Amino acid sequence: MQPTLLQWYVPFTFLISLGYATTIGIYIFFWKKTPTFFVPKNFEPKTTITVIIPARNESQNIAACINAISANSYPKNLYEIIVVDDFSTDDTVQIATALKLENVRVIELKDFLPSQINTPYKKRAIQIAIGSAKGELIVTTDADAISQSEWLKTIAAYYTLENKKFIAAPVNFFNETNSLQKFQSLDYIGMMGVTAAGVMGNFTHICNGANLAYQKELFFAVDGFNHIDHVASGDDVLLMQKIAHYMNTDTIGFLKNYNAVVFTDAETTWKNFVQQRRRWASKSSSYNEGITLLQLALVYLMSLIILFNFLLIFFFPTHYALCLPLLIKSISDFIFQNLLVRYFKRRDLMRYFFRSELIHIFYIVYVGTLSQLKKTYAWKGRITK
Repeated sequence: MQPTLLQWYVPFTFLISLGYATTIGIYIFFWKKTPTFFVPKNFEPKTTITVIIPARNESQNIAACINAISANSYPKNLYEIIVVDDFSTDDTVQIATALKLENVRVIELKDFLPSQINTPYKKRAIQIAIGSAKGELIVTTDADAISQSEWLKTIAAYYTLENKKFIAAPVNFFNETNSLQKFQSLDYIGMMGVTAAGVMGNFTHICNGANLAYQKELFFAVDGFNHIDHVASGDDVLLMQKIAHYMNTDTIGFLKNYNAVVFTDAETTWKNFVQQRRRWASKSSSYNEGITLLQLALVYLMSLIILFNFLLIFFFPTHYALCLPLLIKSISDFIFQNLLVRYFKRRDLMRYFFRSELIHIFYIVYVGTLSQLKKTYAWKGRITK
């Protein structure tokens, strides 16, 4: 790069960095503005709930997931659990059935669909379960997720008292044993902050299907997954954005309450981690919110600039301005993450912040690029687009 071009390039990178810092500042503002919801002591649950657990090859996790939900404080007569098996090749069905809990039903997708068709199986699993759901409120979670004892009560109270018909709730990783998992935990806590801020500011709508609740009537009112079933994933975000588009966004809320957090394990290997993030990234091209796409592009561009500057610094070692994007991103992220780990009681993760920041930059560029160049990915023994 010629010195003249560098004179144009450096101000450009500074403007992008400023945009990034401003975006993080907006996240911080709206995260702080998001009120913490408290369940009144005299709250008496009346809402009927159906918890839906789509499961594929989850023999190692399904029992713990169901038992955690069954041990919650919500009245047994007000909720049911539907496990929808997605053509598992292990003992998922047998283990779930063997628990013999009276409010647990196991549905097998093979009784409704052939195994070798091009269809979004998880969406089909949820839709079939909703079709037979007895509950007024649908709550979805993942088969490897562990809920807390006040989980359903907190969701029901928020639904009733705040009049929210679509509820995004927090997910955290736990039981980390290596640096990769620590990074994922810190990264995902950041995503929770972005989720809450976007909902509070009504400028983006993202969520996680591992902890999601919506009124059954609302699901049918927007015609379920129709028109968003061309993507394998997206049973959470695409549905949320569809509802935000067709309905009053005042009915959408983020449940900021620690008792509403569900926990799950982070990926243990780089290969599984990349496959997971590619699966998540695969639905981004179907987002219908321009601001969401713009923010994703900003994060990608910021990371790409930092990587490119790593190379340029070897040719222009005295051009310290090339370090500015990394410095601005790190400071902005540190302030935001430090705020979030305090709320989620994970201050220990900040010891891994700087190495996580570097991992984040590389993975954003790698996964972001790969997900656009190669649309297929492997998930639990299934090649998916």
